[in-house]
Amino acid sequence: MVEHANSTQTEWGSNPHPLAPPRHCKTTALHAVPPLFRVHASIIGRCSVTYLAPNVMNKCKCAVPAQLHRNCKSLSLSTPGYVPSYLEKDEPCVVCGDKATGYHYRCITCEGCKGFFRRTIQKNLHPSYTCKYDGCCVIDKITRNQCQLCRFKKCIAVGMAMDLVLDDDKRVAKRRLIEENRERRRKEEMVKTMQTRPEPTQSEWELIRIVTEAHRHTNAQGSHWKQKRKFLPEDIGQSPVAPTSDGDKVDLEAFSEFTKIITPAITRVVDFAKKLPMFSELPCEDQIILLKGCCMEIMSLRAAVRYDPESETLTLSGEMAVKREQLKNGGLGVVSDAIFDLGKSLAQFNLDDSEVALLQAVLLMSSDRTGLTSVEKIEKCQETYLLAFEHYINHRKHNIPHFWPKLLMKVTDLRMIGACHASRFLHMKVECPTELFPPLFLEVFEDQEV
Repeated sequence: MVEHANSTQTEWGSNPHPLAPPRHCKTTALHAVPPLFRVHASIIGRCSVTYLAPNVMNKCKCAVPAQLHRNCKSLSLSTPGYVPSYLEKDEPCVVCGDKATGYHYRCITCEGCKGFFRRTIQKNLHPSYTCKYDGCCVIDKITRNQCQLCRFKKCIAVGMAMDLVLDDDKRVAKRRLIEENRERRRKEEMVKTMQTRPEPTQSEWELIRIVTEAHRHTNAQGSHWKQKRKFLPEDIGQSPVAPTSDGDKVDLEAFSEFTKIITPAITRVVDFAKKLPMFSELPCEDQIILLKGCCMEIMSLRAAVRYDPESETLTLSGEMAVKREQLKNGGLGVVSDAIFDLGKSLAQFNLDDSEVALLQAVLLMSSDRTGLTSVEKIEKCQETYLLAFEHYINHRKHNIPHFWPKLLMKVTDLRMIGACHASRFLHMKVECPTELFPPLFLEVFEDQEV
């Protein structure tokens, strides 16, 4: 060991490296590690000095530079790790006297002795262990790494159990069992949570009934939309002719077809709102603002829930089935992509009429529309719908994890569609003849905030 230390001093030469330990330091183990290696090891996040026992580092009086340990987290000996509650403070390892971390193989030991004992048994190393001092070594945290045989003999003497050390197969099986138990507990907790979630109260059931009926009475074709829909001819909307300033194009024939169904679609949204008791109690000016703000959002939702993955179409107003490109070229541009994507996403939710109706009510009662006077009242209305909605979701017990927050995100998507359409409407007014716009269409979407 002394020769090794001298060799490192010779290697450093007459001008020692600034990170080299002083030559008077007697801790030859520290000298044995060339300084450049130690610096490199610390830079990559692993300090080779940690191979030394803590007492060796503490007893070494040389000034080890601070930058040597900058990235060495394991040298923060003062930082307490996890200690089981059954251990007393600073309880010693029964093998070496270092700080114990818990019961390991039937004895209270430190992590070092636990790992030493496990490796010895798993690799069957103990038959090859020898002692230079006839098996009489004193094992403590300073000397524990000097004699493997005496350390192992002490492990056995204090009661560490060889039969508790698992081989690879048993260890894999144990991990699998732990994972299975963890998954079982997670499912049990989920079931327990589902069972404790509140369901609608009697008054909420009545509100849900009213909203659902309002939706059914104003939703064209109802559940028979697939049988009654008509596909827009493929030659319409596939040959855009008028380029717009934002790069999209408008097929005037397709735009004309869409405007034929827009007026009844808007009328049905207005009728839906009027059937909601809370809405009719608001000032007339606020009703108009809310309707203008939510009209495109509700129409988009009604189209999205009628997405057919087989034909890759949306059914507009319960009667006209259109493909993505047709809707895009017919005036909506990028808005059509958002509605189709929403339709694909909503397909997995399997929403019933009540859920679609409640979504519409939440969109309608948005208190952040510009110009509202009864903001607080509208907020309370929306909160009432949201609470009934959440309780109804609990009642339905969907199998999709985190169903409620995921569904609420669709409200955000629909609000974004409404905002994009307001911007898109300005382009349509520039590119399409005014006579193609129905009066109600202009009344609802003109002067909207972009």
